[in-house]
Amino acid sequence: MYQIDNVLRRYAWGSTTAIARLLGRPESGGPEAELWIGAHPDSPSVAIRPDGTTTPLDALIGEDPEHFLGAESVAKFGPRLPFLAKILAAAKPLSLQVHPSLEQARAGYARENGAGIPADAANRNYHDDNHKPEMIFALTPFESLCGFRAPEKSRDIFLHLAGCLELPGNGVPQVLKDVIDDLSQPEEEKALRSAFERLIAGGEAVSEATSRVVDVLAAGAPMAPYQLELSTVLSLNGEYPGDPGVLISLLLNRLSLQPGDAVYLPAGKVHAYLHGLGVEVMASSDNVLRGGLTPKFIDIPELLNTIVFESVGLPMLRPETSELGQELYFPPFREFQLQRIELQPDGEPVPLAQSGAAVVIVVAGSVILDSPKGDLQLGHGASAFLPAAEAPVNVHPVSGATEDAVAFAVTTSTKA
Repeated sequence: MYQIDNVLRRYAWGSTTAIARLLGRPESGGPEAELWIGAHPDSPSVAIRPDGTTTPLDALIGEDPEHFLGAESVAKFGPRLPFLAKILAAAKPLSLQVHPSLEQARAGYARENGAGIPADAANRNYHDDNHKPEMIFALTPFESLCGFRAPEKSRDIFLHLAGCLELPGNGVPQVLKDVIDDLSQPEEEKALRSAFERLIAGGEAVSEATSRVVDVLAAGAPMAPYQLELSTVLSLNGEYPGDPGVLISLLLNRLSLQPGDAVYLPAGKVHAYLHGLGVEVMASSDNVLRGGLTPKFIDIPELLNTIVFESVGLPMLRPETSELGQELYFPPFREFQLQRIELQPDGEPVPLAQSGAAVVIVVAGSVILDSPKGDLQLGHGASAFLPAAEAPVNVHPVSGATEDAVAFAVTTSTKA
């Protein structure tokens, strides 16, 4: 087992306090958006060897992939860690985004490489050849936009806005009338696609309509029964005035997670995290197609090719308790699962659910990882990489502890 140091990504939307407080370390004074825990080559964790030397985790795994990952994982996912875990702390909204399927990622990565687009180019869509299904486990109240709502429900919101805009006697912008017509189409895929495309590509007309909507809401137009959705419009426009993503948000499910709630997102689902702290897990990829709420590059044709235009229920992920008392979250993806581990000071150890390699991070108290090959103690905020060859591992409370310990572990799916 290897203790690891992880890379902190300092995007502007990150919280200045949340990750530091969670991990029990001093605040850095700047935004701290994501702590990457894994072996993605863009920001691999650094493994500390027994002799004190350090090695990037992707390089360590490359020394003997079958030892570190297990033969089954190498056969299924190749000689790389299949998943990436993050601590994500959003103080401001992230961009509206969607992730490609595996086939789209492979084709897009090869196409952009063939075109000679530099890896760090602003107009690069594909940074690797992998898909990026993901899940988020809320550590605090967590706000997000998550997948399309049924078109008729979005149409009702736009009709409400149209009624509000008619009250001052200035008329309803044509683009909003067109979106209402789009959402009235009987075929769901066409309704959602045409409304989304009209807003994302509408340019100045959409920006002006957004300003009209924001002005009338700020002036006291009634928001009931859509207070949450329309207050989101106001807050998003405060960060990105006139951005098409402000009105696109009304096409999406508005989701509020409480601590302990989890949600999963397969390829093709438009989403945006708005605020909160969580444990995010995904297939090991950094492929993102953006669709608004960002100053970054938006490739509209590729975005439209990637989105799955269908409404979804809220894809909540409920924990399952194993026969061994493990609290497990199984998204419908083979690359990863999440285990939440809580230990009382005098409590029993918890077996680590492990299939191939695993990573562990401690967010409260301290734990001892006990394997047949040795032990490793992790304090508050520490994390570790567990090779496949270390299994089975039990997680113990530290002798003399006075507080509960909480840790999260990620491994490939143990579900048959």
